[in-house]
Amino acid sequence: MTRTLISSGSPFEKQVGYSRAVVQGNWCFVAGTTGYNPDTRVMPDDVVEQVKNALVVIEKALGEGGFVLADVVRATYYITDASYWDAIGPVLGAAFGEIRPTASCLVVGLVKPEMKVEIEVTALRYNEA
Repeated sequence: MTRTLISSGSPFEKQVGYSRAVVQGNWCFVAGTTGYNPDTRVMPDDVVEQVKNALVVIEKALGEGGFVLADVVRATYYITDASYWDAIGPVLGAAFGEIRPTASCLVVGLVKPEMKVEIEVTALRYNEA
């Protein structure tokens, strides 16, 4: 079974030793993705903008692996303050409302103070027979 590593071009991937996503068979595992703007690599202060940026990066990684957002079966949301949930819920609902993957949300500390959210997903591509 072929293993494909997908990069977003972030310098942290090589420095820390991870891939943005790994495709193994019909599965795609997307690493925890924070809200840096994928074009400018600048982190917005607004948590909603961070979620939108993370979703852009996630969707691009999925696409590079031959997956679409609708293939997501598991999502984990990490937020640094529980009060962010009400603000980001509608954005997550817009992205995943019809897909309805299993999901968890944890309030945690992230590695840089500007990071307010991190999103990790797992996707499964179904083979239609």
